[in-house]
Amino acid sequence: MMHTTYSLHHINNTANFGFSADDYSRFKFGDGAVAKIFGTDLAIGFIKEHLAVKPVKQQVVVISSPYSFIPTATFGMKTWFVYHLNQWLAQHHLPVVQETKVHRTITYKEDYGELDAKQRMILIGNDQFHIDKDFLTGKTLVFLDDIRITGSHERMITKMADAYGLQNDMYMLYFAELVNDAIHPNVENQLNYHQVKTIFDLDRIVKSPDFLINTRIVKYVLNYSFDSFCVFIQNQSAAVIELFYNMALGNGYHTIDAYQTNLNFIKKHLLLDNYKLIEYGN
Repeated sequence: MMHTTYSLHHINNTANFGFSADDYSRFKFGDGAVAKIFGTDLAIGFIKEHLAVKPVKQQVVVISSPYSFIPTATFGMKTWFVYHLNQWLAQHHLPVVQETKVHRTITYKEDYGELDAKQRMILIGNDQFHIDKDFLTGKTLVFLDDIRITGSHERMITKMADAYGLQNDMYMLYFAELVNDAIHPNVENQLNYHQVKTIFDLDRIVKSPDFLINTRIVKYVLNYSFDSFCVFIQNQSAAVIELFYNMALGNGYHTIDAYQTNLNFIKKHLLLDNYKLIEYGN
């Protein structure tokens, strides 16, 4: 069994990340145009550094970072990674990618990017990851994530693989990786919020045709101060408001006290709009 880690960018100082911090910030909050660039670039790098040197003859299965109902930002990047990888595989007469999902059982309110290595492991250590073992038999696994800071997620994936007795060759791929131990892990939040400073910075992202909803933006919006949240949410289309509400329910966010006030406002807003449609017609 082979276990290989590859990162496209290596973060060694905070003055120059090697990629646009503003782009990364927008990507983390659902900018699909940036997700396309990141996913394609990661595929190009992976092919150049690994597949072009040692092609994988087995069926390749690409697996985005674990999620419950709402995808993570990585999921949008994964789509374009697969598109570009499939082009290369088809060109070389190799089987195109299959996909599967790592299911997770716990959702939490805490902002993972703020935590140090120990806090991350304590938080994520309470989670459980599940995957379809039988589907993976005899295949090479490519796990994708946007950034590697302390390796906590990777350790959980490895723990899952051990628990399931997986003997597959595995690649752990990241758009970026923190390689300087002197830099605190909360540099992740510096990147996450590099351009998104307030809820109103999300407006252009959400109204873009490339918008991809993810866990980060839903949690951020539901946890925001009520008055600003109300101004923001009422400035969105009915379709976007409904999307936020249904995604929040799917992840069980209605059971988290901190999200109750904002989520109830969305619920009332939706009910009011539906009442108007019934009363006045559409």
